[in-house]
Amino acid sequence: MRQEEVLCLFPERVRDRWREVAACAEGLQEIRFRVGMPLSVWIENRERFVDEQGKIVDRPEKAARPVPEELEEVVKHLCRYSVYAFADEIRQGFLTVQGGHRIGLAGQVVLDGEGRIKNIKYIRYLNIRIAHQVRGAADPVIPHIFEEGRVMSTLLVSPPGGGKTTMLRDLIRQVSEGTAYGDGVNVSVVDERSEIAGSYLGVPQNDVGIRTDVLDGCPKAEGMMLLIRSMAPQVLAVDELGSIEDVQALQMAGGCGCRLLATVHGGSLEEIRHKNYMRYVMEKGLFERYVVLDRRTGVCQVTGIYDGEGKPCIN
Repeated sequence: MRQEEVLCLFPERVRDRWREVAACAEGLQEIRFRVGMPLSVWIENRERFVDEQGKIVDRPEKAARPVPEELEEVVKHLCRYSVYAFADEIRQGFLTVQGGHRIGLAGQVVLDGEGRIKNIKYIRYLNIRIAHQVRGAADPVIPHIFEEGRVMSTLLVSPPGGGKTTMLRDLIRQVSEGTAYGDGVNVSVVDERSEIAGSYLGVPQNDVGIRTDVLDGCPKAEGMMLLIRSMAPQVLAVDELGSIEDVQALQMAGGCGCRLLATVHGGSLEEIRHKNYMRYVMEKGLFERYVVLDRRTGVCQVTGIYDGEGKPCIN
């Protein structure tokens, strides 16, 4: 992660103000704008603040407080001064920019005649999430998800921020490239919110492997069926299962011979069993491995690996 990537997130006329923050690029995780509230950054799992001169400070009362025009200028810059061209992404509440960095947006929602989100205007909140690809994140898991040279269908379970997307990304890369436990295979990814590959203008900004095809910005259930028909994957990967429709599409993919890599929010196997759609997943035996992750210490850790029946694979 280079300092220049951080600076390029901001209009040229204000980049000098961001040089101290950019100097922390390797440990920088988030930059948060809230109109009228302290300008904050997360660096190495610690919240800090930024003052009017761009100095990193420890206390919120010393921080700059952005005005609406500042946020509007940043959004225009990130949209390459063509906000209309990014309307579909804005409607979903985020932008993905070069480098795979994601910008969360919030403000006043405009609904269409059927109650669906048509647009977000008066954007008054920005969360710039800095992308850091962690190569080797899946190393502790790889030996446990292969059997006789083939990858087993695997579900990653963790609370929000627990590292499941980071690990999924590296799993995809390693399965695609090949490991000591199995040859590389064709992987298809439905990247509904552009968080796995971090595609910019259709090109993945994260390394997801040489045999990986990405369908960006498409709902999971529809995307899985499209990729099975068009790309003939051996492994199909999706992030954040959230509905019975997602699960039913996964079941159809499994029935077509695809191995599955997926994630779901949860703190344990017991917790996810209480979700109706996950109970269905477990009863149908869609996954042969469950990997539970946590980040209580600030570092993503594997806290358990289980087989399809929920029995521990490691002590």
